[in-house]
Amino acid sequence: MSGILQNVIELKPKKQFLAEDATTGITFALVNIPQAMANALLAGVNPVLGLYTLMVGTPVGAIFTGSVFMNVSTTSALSVAAGDALASLPPSTRAANMAVLVLLVGVVQLLAGVFRLGSFMRFVAKSVMVGFTTGVALLIILGQVSDLTGYNSSFKGKILQVADTLVHLGQVDYPTLFIGLGTIALIIGFNFTRARKFGFILAILVATAVTQLLNLESVQLVGDIAQLSGSLANFELPNIILIPNLFTSAVAIAIIGLVQGAGVSQSYPNPDGKYPNVSRDFTGQGIANVATSFLQGIPAGGSMSGTALVVNTGMRSRWGNIFAGLFVIPLIIFLGGLVDLIPMPTLAGLLIVVGYQSLNFNEVQRVWLTGQIPRVAMGLTLAATLTLPLQFAVFIGVAVSILLYVFQSSNQVKLVQMQRVPGGFPIEVPVVPELHDCEVAILHAYGSLFFAAASKIENQLPHVGDSRHAVVILRLRGRDDIGSTMMGVLERYHHKLIGQDGRLLLVGVEENVYQQLQRTGLLAKLGEENVFRTQPQIGVSVNQALNVAQTWLEEVGEDCQ
Repeated sequence: MSGILQNVIELKPKKQFLAEDATTGITFALVNIPQAMANALLAGVNPVLGLYTLMVGTPVGAIFTGSVFMNVSTTSALSVAAGDALASLPPSTRAANMAVLVLLVGVVQLLAGVFRLGSFMRFVAKSVMVGFTTGVALLIILGQVSDLTGYNSSFKGKILQVADTLVHLGQVDYPTLFIGLGTIALIIGFNFTRARKFGFILAILVATAVTQLLNLESVQLVGDIAQLSGSLANFELPNIILIPNLFTSAVAIAIIGLVQGAGVSQSYPNPDGKYPNVSRDFTGQGIANVATSFLQGIPAGGSMSGTALVVNTGMRSRWGNIFAGLFVIPLIIFLGGLVDLIPMPTLAGLLIVVGYQSLNFNEVQRVWLTGQIPRVAMGLTLAATLTLPLQFAVFIGVAVSILLYVFQSSNQVKLVQMQRVPGGFPIEVPVVPELHDCEVAILHAYGSLFFAAASKIENQLPHVGDSRHAVVILRLRGRDDIGSTMMGVLERYHHKLIGQDGRLLLVGVEENVYQQLQRTGLLAKLGEENVFRTQPQIGVSVNQALNVAQTWLEEVGEDCQ
């Protein structure tokens, strides 16, 4: 909470930054107003609700996030996920359900921030995120076919709808297709001019003018779906009765927003050079969504494109993003009638461009070339995103990330033997396959020792066989937890050595591990004299164990002479 209070204290505008921040705000509003409306369309609700998100979510997020520069606004991934969650509902009830959905998303994100869950984001594999974002980008493109062509398919599922449209090309409305493709061409064309930052809005203005001048009556307009009232939205309390039906979807959407936001904020350090606190970013996004829900806006989250825009246009403080949201208000009040005239195929064309820009071919190639496991993880997540409801695809992606982490951790385990060199430093050599009589083997394990890796460690331990009086010294330095499965491995190996009059010595044992051994009774079974705690000076506990082993071998008699 101290971080949030610090944000509020720092909100006092600095005169030297106001001009640049105001310019940033105006630029962002002009560029992102059409995109916010298009994202609301992706979410299956009135395009105007996207503007309410900019108006409220963007400035509120600017105040409370840990990141100074991160732009909290509508994103295509969140919009697709929200639309997927509400797709089965009648259009007349979606706004009310959207308010509850966004409220739940905000609460989940807020709790994630309060309980400092930012560190858990590292468990979401890059390959999974690339597969998910690629799938969302493709869904955005495929989902615009109806508005682009004027043909409404009766099939469910975007892939089937595209296939159905291709079969019924004769039913395409060509004026609608002309406006949609023309919008795409205009955006691409403006991208090669100095006006590229305003390419979206210029393309919309031209397409709208052409539609009106040619009197293309078959082309559907924004006003045909829902008219912008010319006034601000009404404050409404979300209907909490709807919470049970939307909770699962809200958790999935919250995860999408948090992962996206973490990626954005960690790409842009704060003015002091430090990277933002991810958990504080969670809190800020959560508060932004809670505030947005009372105006029935769509979900907001950290936007990579929005952040890049505000940074590149000279934003100097949090006021850049605050202005970005505030400048949307005059549009809602004074220009509502003009927004009603925007052609729906124009917004579809804009979203197709946005979807294509979201396809990161370099990231896909990098994951593909990294190895088979990341390749499979990316492919599974991509397939789930394209074929399943997004909330399930998100959970599948998280599950794949966890399984991937466990699998890779277990595969990275390696046991080596440390060979002493007279007068020099020890060297690492492969572990002997089988112990010999009176042998002292010093072993060290690299990688995780948790349950998935414990069996692999057990298989790499040298075979006791018929050896007599062998001593195995196992280094555990730097490990705060070894888990119950690994304890079972140690106990079994201890009994094998004892059965052949040998000994197992554990060295470099950290305090937490020592307490684990003590609580589970394994310390008593191994013998306290066989467990050597870690020392500040590296190698001390190993030398202590070696002295004990050599003394013991001398005591066993002629067998080891």
